[in-house]
Amino acid sequence: MERFTEPERTVLFRVPWVDDKGNVRVNKGYRVQFNSAIGPYKGGLRFHPSVNLSVIKFLGLEQILKNSLTGLPIGGGKGGSDFDPKGKSDREIMAFCQSFMTELYRHIGADTDVPAGDIGVGAREIGYLFGQYKRLRNEHVGVLTGRGLSYGGSLIRKEATGYGLIYMVEEAMKQRGDSLKNKTVIVSGSGNVAIYTCEKAQEFGAKVVAMYDSNGYVYDPNGIQTDVIKQIKEVERARIKEYANRVESAQYFEGCKGIWSIPCDVALPCATQNEIDGESAALLVKNGVKYVGEGANMPSTLEAIEIFQKADGVVFLPAKAANAGGVATSALEMAQSSGRLYWSAEEVDAKLKTIMVNIYHNIDNAAKKYGFDGNYVMGANIAGFEKVAEAMMAHGIV
Repeated sequence: MERFTEPERTVLFRVPWVDDKGNVRVNKGYRVQFNSAIGPYKGGLRFHPSVNLSVIKFLGLEQILKNSLTGLPIGGGKGGSDFDPKGKSDREIMAFCQSFMTELYRHIGADTDVPAGDIGVGAREIGYLFGQYKRLRNEHVGVLTGRGLSYGGSLIRKEATGYGLIYMVEEAMKQRGDSLKNKTVIVSGSGNVAIYTCEKAQEFGAKVVAMYDSNGYVYDPNGIQTDVIKQIKEVERARIKEYANRVESAQYFEGCKGIWSIPCDVALPCATQNEIDGESAALLVKNGVKYVGEGANMPSTLEAIEIFQKADGVVFLPAKAANAGGVATSALEMAQSSGRLYWSAEEVDAKLKTIMVNIYHNIDNAAKKYGFDGNYVMGANIAGFEKVAEAMMAHGIV
């Protein structure tokens, strides 16, 4: 346990870059290479002002267990910077990404450590980071995942976390003779995870009635129109309040917390850590929520998790299991890169669904085996840990 909780390597570095006014700016860069017992370190890069070593370490530890649950050969790591991409020009973001990679490149590699995107790191940032790695190393390898389709990316990667979350929620419902059809759903956030969670939930017949960004939330009793959200967020990079201006049935509310006061059958937090606190959890339970699936990384506080677990008839699916679809598809992208292969969207989606269904049954079985039936936090921790611990012991004291 001591070896498990101590990262194998922690890299801290400065990231100097020049803004559009010619000013020199300096940010902090991080990469925590936590555990490589079952495969190369794998985990996202996060660019957000809240990033510090503590945040990166707790996300990295969680990543070890999540990656283990996928059944694929990937270890755990996490990285990022306190740089804020919001309000920066493309040139400033490129300057930052190139400076960041100029230090990071010596610590990563296709068989060593394969970062991906996370909050603040989307297709644009991955492109700039990959270009600089290729320039420095003079090699075109799968060192980053979430790449563009034109240079080695995988189909379904963008949609994977959201789709995977819904596959797991649907499997948990199926086991209980239930389904998403005609269920009222709340999805927090409006990034990749939230958008594709919303899209897939609607495919299964659910009605998603609310979403938010960091300013506030929109409520649409007729069901959120995913194409409008995609236009606002993916194309225009605008604020979600625009949705209420374009869709007559929708209302916009300032602030985010109120979203959890809307009655729903299924709550899917897909924004950021600690977004559901004890008060919000109690409100959700009081209003009749039956399923909570975490699409973001650790979006429920400990107090909130306890409330969900103690509530009668509430199924709580923790992040390390429920949002593993993203990193699972990243590992599928790594496999395609290694073999110089290109799988169709249907092939990748089918593999993703199989992985998510298997994860659900693995955590369900582990919970039952150790006497915690229905406690999927315990089930996910045990199922993930067993595999890593076995590999670590096989390697000796290293």
